[in-house]
Amino acid sequence: MHDHRKLGRELDLFDTNPLIGAGLPYWLPDGAAVRHTLEEYIRTAERRAGYRHVYSPVLGKRELYEISGHWSHYSDDMFPPMELGAEQVVLRPSLCPHHALIYRSRSHSYRELPLRMAELGAMYRSELSGVLGGLTRVRAIQLNDAHIFCTLDQAAEEAQAALELIRGAYRALGISPARYRLSLPGPGGKYVAAPELWQRSTALLTDVLDRSGLPYEAAEGEAAFYGPKIDVQVADSAGRESTLSTVQVDFHQPARFDLHYIGADGAKHRPVMIHRSVIGSVERAVAHLVEQHGGAFPAWLAPTQLAILPVSEAELPNAGALARRCTGLGLRAEIAGPERGTLGARIREARLVPYQAVIGAREAVDDHVALRLRDGRRHDPQPADDVLARITALIEAHSTDLWD
Repeated sequence: MHDHRKLGRELDLFDTNPLIGAGLPYWLPDGAAVRHTLEEYIRTAERRAGYRHVYSPVLGKRELYEISGHWSHYSDDMFPPMELGAEQVVLRPSLCPHHALIYRSRSHSYRELPLRMAELGAMYRSELSGVLGGLTRVRAIQLNDAHIFCTLDQAAEEAQAALELIRGAYRALGISPARYRLSLPGPGGKYVAAPELWQRSTALLTDVLDRSGLPYEAAEGEAAFYGPKIDVQVADSAGRESTLSTVQVDFHQPARFDLHYIGADGAKHRPVMIHRSVIGSVERAVAHLVEQHGGAFPAWLAPTQLAILPVSEAELPNAGALARRCTGLGLRAEIAGPERGTLGARIREARLVPYQAVIGAREAVDDHVALRLRDGRRHDPQPADDVLARITALIEAHSTDLWD
């Protein structure tokens, strides 16, 4: 059983400091490499799926969240307002109000829809100290968020496409969902009082799940305050579940912000707003990946992808030349020279690195490497360029396989 809090510190991925504060981890270079690679994968996947990326501020006036409904339904989880002259501003607990305003800032025709807007943006939750832990419950969250503005006729297809995007990401990350959950409202007053809208959005998501063929369970009391959602649940090594990815249908905020598009009839129509997150928060995603893989990340995600092991100091120039070629190809390589111990000790030290390139006297003469894979497989010496080309192809394909 892997605990990401313990393993993350042992692997120098992240840490915390009481002067920064609880629930506010910082990322060390290796952890930052994992995070950056994950974020770039998501951005690329979203661009290919027709999303356009935006940036929006982490602050907003209290009035913004009163309009969205967050202030009346979610203020217990928000940080207190800050006084700026006669105004009150708050750290945002969500990105959707900002995206609604971005949509509203321009007029839109039905020909532009669906309009897919994505952002990897920061948001803040006022979590109690007792529930904070590692990367899974934090106060500053980097969220992979997106909002699709579409017609009612397009909503089911867009929600289905979002599920496919999530499933593709899970394949690349080497993780599996524990279950799919249809999260519905439950008893209590935290939900928007609009029964007809709840019925429409629930029926839409139920149809999407039924047509997808995915097994799912309905759970009352797990919906967002403005609508039902599909939650993709993952489980840690102890069997504890958490939500990683979501697809939500929202009829509420388009009305609150008076969003519209011009239809084919020349009249104004209300769009549907689909909230969608492929990997949820980057922090929780990395925590799950650490525990799922025990620090042995898929090669494309690993902080160090190739360990270069010169047998003696005589091969150090060859190791340096190979490292520079790796850098030129976009590979993250590190030289573990003889100053770090015997070859056997260095091989053990690099046990989580996907590839180890051993360079002895014979390999140095021919510009070859003897490749060792993390899973224990070894290959006879072969041209370094051939090895790098093959590794690069697997990494660019975001494959979970170490070798064909």
